[in-house]
Amino acid sequence: MFLNTASPRRSFTIPININLHGARRRQTRELHHTAAVQEHEWSRGAEGRGAHGARTQMPVSSVGEDRAILLGFTMMAFSVLMFFVVGITTVKPYVNSNWEEEAGCVLRQTDIPEEWVDCRGVSTMPCLRVTVNLTASNQGAFLHFDEEPVLFATECFYIPKCEMDRKALQDEVQRVKSSLDGQLGSASSCLADHARHPDHVILSMKYTLSKALFALLWPCLMLGGGALLVGLVKLTQCLAHLSSEVSSEAARGRLASRHTQGKLYRLLRRSSMQSPP
Repeated sequence: MFLNTASPRRSFTIPININLHGARRRQTRELHHTAAVQEHEWSRGAEGRGAHGARTQMPVSSVGEDRAILLGFTMMAFSVLMFFVVGITTVKPYVNSNWEEEAGCVLRQTDIPEEWVDCRGVSTMPCLRVTVNLTASNQGAFLHFDEEPVLFATECFYIPKCEMDRKALQDEVQRVKSSLDGQLGSASSCLADHARHPDHVILSMKYTLSKALFALLWPCLMLGGGALLVGLVKLTQCLAHLSSEVSSEAARGRLASRHTQGKLYRLLRRSSMQSPP
């Protein structure tokens, strides 16, 4: 009886133990496979999010930035053109001007020559000529309002506007002559250039340092504004590029930390699976 009862018990014990070990192995393999799949999906999701963030934060030159840069370069180009024009019309005459010698002038005579001067090649107009005596040398010279008539090699003190009505031109020049005739013999200060123009004096300078600097102010402002605009746009793009690099580095750091956590999780699960019950 003892053998009969023991043999069935041993026959049922061996299959049960085999089935338990097989189930434990299958469960362990399923857990490892599930962890590997989750880790792979996790890493792919992190890489996708990091790449998507890097793509969204990648600095791209917008239409507004391109237009701002184009506007800045256009302003700088126009400023160079303005420098060229102002240099010819204002700065160069001031540099070449030597009307700095002050002298005393006594109004001596005013007359209107019979020969009229040319007016733009289409007509002629009368000219008022004024002569003065220099008090220092008692030398005669032609008086001009500024240095511009001297540059055109004319002896006229006053020339009316170019008009076709000869009677109106004569009346206007005669009116100015009558006004100056009332000041004959009076003394006034004038400017002379004895080196280049010994026979001419002027009352005031048209091209002065203040006028030259004021004319140069606008090209300088336009050049500075264009350069500042381009510089600000470039600075904005540089900061955006640095921000995208910092964000990508942070995303890669998070991905590495998650990968490390996944490895640690697998080791812990493996150790828990291999530990005896």
